[in-house]
Amino acid sequence: MQITGLTGTVAVVTGAARMRSIGRAIAVGLAGAGCDVAITGTDRRPDTFPADERASGWLGLASVAAEIEALGRRCLPVTTDGRDPQAHADDLVERVTGALGPIGVLVNNAAASRGADRVPVVDLPDGVWESVLDTNLTGAFHTSRAVARQMAAAGRGGSIVSISSIGGKLAAGRTAAYAASKAGLQALTSAMAQELGPAGIRVNAVCPGLVRTSRLDDVSDERLAAVLESSVPLRRAGRPEDVASLVTFLCSDQGAWITGQAINVDGGQLTIR
Repeated sequence: MQITGLTGTVAVVTGAARMRSIGRAIAVGLAGAGCDVAITGTDRRPDTFPADERASGWLGLASVAAEIEALGRRCLPVTTDGRDPQAHADDLVERVTGALGPIGVLVNNAAASRGADRVPVVDLPDGVWESVLDTNLTGAFHTSRAVARQMAAAGRGGSIVSISSIGGKLAAGRTAAYAASKAGLQALTSAMAQELGPAGIRVNAVCPGLVRTSRLDDVSDERLAAVLESSVPLRRAGRPEDVASLVTFLCSDQGAWITGQAINVDGGQLTIR
């Protein structure tokens, strides 16, 4: 099967600055399928990079942009600037359309790092709930709304994919903020799919399980192996490319009749929902 329909399409991928990340894999995967790609990410200081990024001379967004351009596609790196999310989303759409053209694909991948939110609700520090929801859900809402307005006005249809998580379906203890934000993404996906379908805009969510990215660096190999043995039928963690392949498919001609879905990519950890 050949992936078609993406050559010359302008895609936006948020949260794509890390070397071992789902966002980088998605951005490069879409470029490989023919997209010109705008990528966003935070302006991290090099001294905060993981050891492997520092050792490789990783430059964040600039390194991802170089990979995309090496594939013969255009790239626009945009640093997330911490402004009001609505203003940032509107500015992002204006910058991307001005530099690359009308947007045909949006991937909401930016997410809050695991940290102070992984505690019982009664111990959740002030402001942490808001921070996680703002990054994982409210930011995706503002970006989706701004891009959907542009897509509808352009009259060419399009595809919006939000990277949720099986955590939004499991809703496990000590993950209240994270689970609520990811479940909210799935609800937003359903509502937008119903509203935007008549304009030819498809909206889906992808729900990864355990994926080997830098966000798992604080989990020991022994702990990860135990979880995989007890919970994941395929007995391995996912690769960022496993997620990127599904995202690319959903945005292509081959995924043209799929919308309103929250699809698990988790090695079989959830086999029903």
